[in-house]
Amino acid sequence: MQQFADIFMPLSIALIMFGIGLELSFKDFRRVFIDPRAIITGLASQLFILPLFAFALVFFWPIAPVYKIAIMLLAACPGGTTSNLVTKMLGGRVALSVSLTAFNSFIILMSIPLIIQFSYAVFGNDNLTVTLNFLQTVKNVSYTVLFPVISGVLLNQYFGHKFGRNLHKALRFILPGIMILAFLVVIFIDDSQQNINYLSHVNLLIPLFILNIGTIICGYALARKLYLKHTSSYTIAIEMGLQNSVLALFIANSILEDRNISLVAILYSGFSLVSTFILAWILKRYFGKGRFEK
Repeated sequence: MQQFADIFMPLSIALIMFGIGLELSFKDFRRVFIDPRAIITGLASQLFILPLFAFALVFFWPIAPVYKIAIMLLAACPGGTTSNLVTKMLGGRVALSVSLTAFNSFIILMSIPLIIQFSYAVFGNDNLTVTLNFLQTVKNVSYTVLFPVISGVLLNQYFGHKFGRNLHKALRFILPGIMILAFLVVIFIDDSQQNINYLSHVNLLIPLFILNIGTIICGYALARKLYLKHTSSYTIAIEMGLQNSVLALFIANSILEDRNISLVAILYSGFSLVSTFILAWILKRYFGKGRFEK
């Protein structure tokens, strides 16, 4: 069953990204770079505000040092493909979300080792050296994000008139369905999720929940302060709230080889999708009008 999960998950992610690409065009990405304030704000928020928020939180929170390191690792990971899907479902700027995911996936080659080594120096063993495999990272991002999205965009750009509205309507049901199925596979089949008693880890769930909600609000507030449009603001907020727990889990198990660190990634993935969706919907629904809106 674990082999099925290992094959199904990347395939489902690639299919989701292909479906998202089908509803995008090159002009959507052109807008992102013609006015780069949104993408610069999003990258700065994830690279600086998120780790700083996490550090301030764990520095004072009474948990074991290994869990402080784990939360810092989680904060260092970029938003994954889940954030792209949530952005689409809430009508945000999908091209901005995809661009942030792609850029961050390469920046982490430098930022994650630095943040992990800093965390170990402050909270644990400062002799640790962490490196990420560049070619493996490029391959993962290309297969699950870049190639599927580009394929979908090309198909929509040159053959979109043949698909019509029916395909776009169908995608609204198909993509969430695939996402729900993938979520069920993770919960019931993936070995990493088995035998996790969430109620016994309330001491970790509370700071993780604060991290999730706090960074979403910070990302949205900063974007609004910089006079970004409402859609850009809650798109950045979604990116802040949905960290790539799969990447954090891989680093914890394969590089750091510490199950206590992987536990934090598992706990975070158990609620962050739902909490981020709900809070982002509230931001979209009730904070869209005001003196900052353009």
